[in-house]
Amino acid sequence: MGLFLLRSYVVLIFLFIFAPILVSFVFSFSENRFPSLPLTEYSLVWYQRVLDEPAFLDSFKRSLTVAGWTSVLSTCLGFGGAYVDYRYRFLGQKVYVALGIVPPMIPVLILGVAMLIFLSRIGLSGAQHSVVIAHVVLCTPFSMAINRLKLSQMDQNLEAAAWNLGATPWATMRTVILPFCLPAILASFFITAAISLDEFAIAWFVSGLEETLPVRVLNLVARQSSPSVNAIGSFTFTMSLTLIILAQLVLIVSQRRSGRNE
Repeated sequence: MGLFLLRSYVVLIFLFIFAPILVSFVFSFSENRFPSLPLTEYSLVWYQRVLDEPAFLDSFKRSLTVAGWTSVLSTCLGFGGAYVDYRYRFLGQKVYVALGIVPPMIPVLILGVAMLIFLSRIGLSGAQHSVVIAHVVLCTPFSMAINRLKLSQMDQNLEAAAWNLGATPWATMRTVILPFCLPAILASFFITAAISLDEFAIAWFVSGLEETLPVRVLNLVARQSSPSVNAIGSFTFTMSLTLIILAQLVLIVSQRRSGRNE
């Protein structure tokens, strides 16, 4: 009975979270401007209208560019930060780790304002690279956490064995550390890309005229009610969900392979 109640509770939580998304997804196929249930006719007219709108295509390309650079930079920085915490022992290490995970804990509005003030003072605000910098600050802690978890599963004697066999530190990194952490690196790449694609609050503060897709949707909703928003939301949600599923699959496959090797 207890297990049944627990499963029912979990199902209700998922329904509560995903019900608005499912409704938006269904309405995106409605031909009517003001859809109602049950739907009378299904159509792709709103998807076609989005594809025919240059402003949406430009913002989508901009979002992909920002997400690509963000995922690459935050994954590299996150892996470097995780490896430093894994390999070295130094004064203030706990403070170092704590500071590394601070950005996601700060409300995005406060972080957005802080990034706007900082980037404005150094002359880097209001451009596409401004969004990349801000998103790297937000996403790097996620990459650091994923890579640090993977490094904690590695036998620390592997590096020492490689050094004893004559490998240089860089050769050990290339042939031992990076192959072992590759699943976590790929997973952090997908996760940070998904976060960047969905984030709009910080991008709204620092992007200026270089609107990403979420910012474009926010501005559209503020001006008018358009069913195109449902089409855009369904598309971006599918992309983000795909990236998250890919990250989970990479980690699951890696874990199963590690279990078989043991």
